[in-house]
Amino acid sequence: MSRILFTPPASDYQVSTDGSFRIRKAPTKPPVGARGDEAKKDNQKALKEHVKVISELQALLYAADRHSVLLVFQAMDAAGKDGTIRAVLSGVNPAGCQVQSFKSPSSRELDHDFLWRISQALPERGRIGVFNRSHYEEVLAVRVHPPYLEAQNLPTPKASGTEVWKNRHESINEFEKHLARNGTVILKFFLNVSKEEQRVRLLARIDEPASNWKFDPRDLRERELWPQYMHAFEDTLRSTSTPWAPWYAIPADDKAFMRREIARLVRETMEGLKLKFPKVSSEQLAEMKRLREVLAAE
Repeated sequence: MSRILFTPPASDYQVSTDGSFRIRKAPTKPPVGARGDEAKKDNQKALKEHVKVISELQALLYAADRHSVLLVFQAMDAAGKDGTIRAVLSGVNPAGCQVQSFKSPSSRELDHDFLWRISQALPERGRIGVFNRSHYEEVLAVRVHPPYLEAQNLPTPKASGTEVWKNRHESINEFEKHLARNGTVILKFFLNVSKEEQRVRLLARIDEPASNWKFDPRDLRERELWPQYMHAFEDTLRSTSTPWAPWYAIPADDKAFMRREIARLVRETMEGLKLKFPKVSSEQLAEMKRLREVLAAE
């Protein structure tokens, strides 16, 4: 087995690579001792510290130009993906961060394999890339909605059945291993919101005028398919959490806790890369000294 570029940071929410993950056992709320107003303040304070360090590490990542970091976010509607991405990466230089959202594929994209459009959006070395939804839609939304798969005009007679998803999971694992071998560090976050908390947040989008723009009637239609989505998420996380691209099922009912935990994982992952500024040779130092004298004499 090829060497893995990094050791995933420890977390109670890391999805095991042995296929034992069960979504019904995955918590949607933080531990009892990490709830309440005081805990919220602590979480917000810790988040600020993590964001500060991530910003400093991103400068090193950019200068070293040897790795890229890819953060994948998947969740049910109203789980808090957009706000979490904004909160965790608020201190990062925009020049060093790329955020990509994937909508329904175009006709051109449908004429390629399901990973083709993803490969076009990968972060360059030295940058942090964020996928707000991702290639995993191809084994989640497409699995829940069979007509989406039929529209892909695949050569197989039947575009359905567990074999399709098993094959796609295998393709994703190999694709992500290829990226890891070439310097991309991958962290994948499933924001695990409860159905009740989603109901509360969807109601808020209707009741609060400032949030009306967020409401989409389609979210309620997707909500009716909750059991099918949970089955798809469970199978996918069990099958695609690997040493080189781990999944974390983060409790999402408490946004402050969720953001703190994700920021910690990103920070510790980047710290684990032991990033350093590029070394300057003695010849370069001598030339810099000479040019400094020129500038100073002007």
